[in-house]
Amino acid sequence: MNELQKRIYVAGHRGMVGSAIVRNLKARGYKTILTRSHDELDLTDQAQVRQFFAEEKLDQVYLAAARVGGIHANNAYPAEFIYSNLMVQTNVVHEAWLTGVQQLLFLGSSCIYPKLAMQPMAEETLLTGKLEPTNEPYAIAKIAGIKLCESYNRQYGTDYRSVMPTNLYGPGDSYHPQNSHVLPAMIRRFHEAKLAETPAVVIWGTGTARREFLYVDDMASASVHVMTLSAAQYAGHTQAMESHINVGTGEDLTIAELAALVSEVVGYEGRIETDPSKPDGAPRKLLDVSKIRQLGWQASTSLRAGIALAYQDFQHSLQNEEVAV
Repeated sequence: MNELQKRIYVAGHRGMVGSAIVRNLKARGYKTILTRSHDELDLTDQAQVRQFFAEEKLDQVYLAAARVGGIHANNAYPAEFIYSNLMVQTNVVHEAWLTGVQQLLFLGSSCIYPKLAMQPMAEETLLTGKLEPTNEPYAIAKIAGIKLCESYNRQYGTDYRSVMPTNLYGPGDSYHPQNSHVLPAMIRRFHEAKLAETPAVVIWGTGTARREFLYVDDMASASVHVMTLSAAQYAGHTQAMESHINVGTGEDLTIAELAALVSEVVGYEGRIETDPSKPDGAPRKLLDVSKIRQLGWQASTSLRAGIALAYQDFQHSLQNEEVAV
């Protein structure tokens, strides 16, 4: 079959990552990209997922659907994070196998690695230590997703691959004041502080924790790149029980440095203060991206340029909110 004629289902197309994957596939000329909203298809419902896969006769699946959030959301809703993600992954992977889908890409998260993993975190550090407590339920679900794909590959000969992105940001992100991730949360807070002429913005933690950030359209590019690799190419850089590949920039910065950069892009001129009484999370989360680079891909969007694009997206989302009201 011609690559561009494949029937491709992108699960989670309304999310930040899923929408970026759809953009990338369309730009590459793929003809048949199937999507379903949550109202049309509840991925936690096995019967609905089974009917969808049986009817659509898919060739490829991008599993980007997930319940996600920052430290606050993970702490507040641990049961929802582990239940929803486990159910979605189990249903989609199993029904993909039942209906003969040979290629599937599972999108995980860098939080799968131990809190005190050696830096940068290579793929083989998975399951070598304790996880960061604030997002352990989500991380457990993502680890299960990797092992689910590996198990079906080992037993049934499928070609289900996994990519583990670092912290993502960009168009389609959530800018919720409590439940969003650190970078979009900062964009909102500095924007609001600028408008209100607030003298200082307080960021959680000591500001010394280090994080890596990847623009979401770069992540989409990496995802499609990995899916277009031959089975021999992918297998040549992975193992049967260590089959995931990290995706990131290979560079990080402190939360304090990130705050200063966001403040500059937004145009906020007040002070930046820290609140050490709030959690830092893991001290450092930098991915070893040597495998993905050996496979011919690397990120192309600088952090400053990406934040500027994300800020434009945030302002656009505010305009849409005003129109809706």
